[in-house]
Amino acid sequence: VQLQASGGGLVQAGDSLRLSCAASGGTFSKYGMGWFRQAPGKEREFVARIHWSSGNTYYQDSVKGRFTISRDNAKNTVYLQVNSLKPEDTAVYYCAVYRTNWYGVDYWGQGTQVTVSS
Repeated sequence: VQLQASGGGLVQAGDSLRLSCAASGGTFSKYGMGWFRQAPGKEREFVARIHWSSGNTYYQDSVKGRFTISRDNAKNTVYLQVNSLKPEDTAVYYCAVYRTNWYGVDYWGQGTQVTVSS
């Protein structure tokens, strides 16, 4: 299984980006997909997740109302629309696949850098 993340970049505070993560490598079950991020000197943290079949979503409190996770089942792709970016959103963003439940990530993507200048 391969997860290819893209869409990061250098933006100014208040700008928006759309991150994408395409899953490939054959047919595999997905309970859900999610996004995590890791800022310099900090631990990786959860950002958002989406249940693959129902589309139900869940967010970290700090991104509620600014970030939106969505998925395209046919393309095996998950998106993260990030709006009203703040300097504290600067991080490497990783996508993840949960195969059976929310208790552990089974596959990680390689990450895409988001840098927000003030």
